[in-house]
Amino acid sequence: MQLKGKTVIVTGGSDGIGRHICLKLAAEGCRIAILGRNVARLEAVVAETLALGAPEARAYTVDFMDARAVATTAEQIVAEFGGVDILINNAGIWHKAGPLDSIDADMLVATVQTNLTALMQLTRHVLPSLRDRDEAAVLNVASKSGVIAQAGQSVYSATKYGVRGFTDVLKIDEADSGVRVAGLYQSGTNTGMFAKASEDVPNQIFTEPEDLAEVVIFMLSRPPKLWMHEVRVEL
Repeated sequence: MQLKGKTVIVTGGSDGIGRHICLKLAAEGCRIAILGRNVARLEAVVAETLALGAPEARAYTVDFMDARAVATTAEQIVAEFGGVDILINNAGIWHKAGPLDSIDADMLVATVQTNLTALMQLTRHVLPSLRDRDEAAVLNVASKSGVIAQAGQSVYSATKYGVRGFTDVLKIDEADSGVRVAGLYQSGTNTGMFAKASEDVPNQIFTEPEDLAEVVIFMLSRPPKLWMHEVRVEL
């Protein structure tokens, strides 16, 4: 796919992996809709992407716990950009690892809603626009936790296994629509995700987010006769 001029939605784009994906897309000449929760960080990423060559970049503050807000944001993006070519579902949160009954009840609900339910809701709303394009793609940035069961990650892994199943079925369902679907299953990444859940982990040994963003660009920019349905990135 030729990325220049494509309109791309990136969720969780205000920091971490999402921010670096936005920066790489900007360098490719993409128009970018950046979704997140923090207004100041979103606006900072918009400024960075414009400086790097994005012809257009807009920030959208959305609470993934609010299904109506997800729908309204999708409608707004499609209207303001005149359609969407690529959806990158990257947003996600982490709950502190531990036995199921040690995971806060509200955190359980937030993890499922943010990592899985909102991802499906947003994809559902954007799909009609994607189908109208000559070439389009959905890329779900999941996690190794959607492939390998790991102790203490019962709820987080449930969401990521769910994303993997959703990705596999969506790929089949959209096989004749022209919308290509892929999943990226990465190991630990050096971002602030763990710290936000008060989890002390050795981030410095993990994959750098800018390197993972390079993988995303590589996956999306393959020629028409080549598509990577599933990529796993290990340390």
